[in-house]
Amino acid sequence: MSRKLTIRVEVNGTAHETTVAPRLLLCDYLRETLALTGTHVGCSVGTCGACTILLDGRPVRSCTMLAVQADGRTIATVESLGTEAALHPVQAAFHEQLGLQCGFCTPGLLMSVTTFLAEHTNPTDDEIVTMLGGHLCRCTGYQNILRAVRAAAERMATASTA
Repeated sequence: MSRKLTIRVEVNGTAHETTVAPRLLLCDYLRETLALTGTHVGCSVGTCGACTILLDGRPVRSCTMLAVQADGRTIATVESLGTEAALHPVQAAFHEQLGLQCGFCTPGLLMSVTTFLAEHTNPTDDEIVTMLGGHLCRCTGYQNILRAVRAAAERMATASTA
């Protein structure tokens, strides 16, 4: 019988103390233990970016990290961004610019784009493309995603000057 470990994490502003198996992946902890199913698992090796979350404010692939490695840390998942009634500016831009089709890659993209735009308020297309390089989308051809990131940057810049 494997031993269990207790972890303490803050997820989307809520403190959690949970006993977990030492080899439980962080993505599985979020999806199965905390029922935060917005974090998608695609490749399970960190290549596709669908499982991207924010760990202490930085984007990480939750499929390549154990839940015990998050002990004492702060996690934000896509569920933290906005609500159906009040979308986050990045969510709104993706919706308006048709930056998603099947939606599988979208949660990871939203988390990376949100952090990226906090650091790059007026990004160039080359900077956006470089950031998107860590995400695979099989549906959109990336042009609508690129437009969505540009629109979100404009929306966030306007909001910060208002």
